[in-house]
Amino acid sequence: MNSQVKRNYLEINSINELIEKEKPLNNLYLYKVDPPDFQLNKFFYKQIGKNHHWKDRLIWSDNKWISYVSNPNVLTFILKENENLVGFFELIYHKKKFEIEIAYLGLLNEYLNRKLGGYLLSEAIKISFSYKNVSRVWVHTCSLDHKNALKNYLSRGMKVFNTEKVVAKIA
Repeated sequence: MNSQVKRNYLEINSINELIEKEKPLNNLYLYKVDPPDFQLNKFFYKQIGKNHHWKDRLIWSDNKWISYVSNPNVLTFILKENENLVGFFELIYHKKKFEIEIAYLGLLNEYLNRKLGGYLLSEAIKISFSYKNVSRVWVHTCSLDHKNALKNYLSRGMKVFNTEKVVAKIA
């Protein structure tokens, strides 16, 4: 079935524009996945994406996943509560433009509605601006994403710079 989807592109151009959400729990920690581990990216993509129609990577072979996460311009960060996986984000550094794209960001189902998304996004933005003279961080979200996704981006100080409507196959 085809469905019309609204996609919003958002950006933030300075760390000074960030409206930071503090860490809500002391037992949370964030770490960069180094060395890259395609299984973690694949796990989060499948688990978080199943509720939001993330489908383009479902056909990727393990070799394609390995190639993707091995790119030095792709950075993956994992959020844990104690030893439990909570969420992740992927950043893509666009060298020629000195900007970072937040390619994916999300929480596992059992951690939704616990005020963790704002903290995770704040960390993604802070890390992005600390990386190689980045002057812009951007993301796109759509009407298939979590109902609070757009609100979270706007609440962190990001601004919409483009909106489009696309037809997506929803099955």
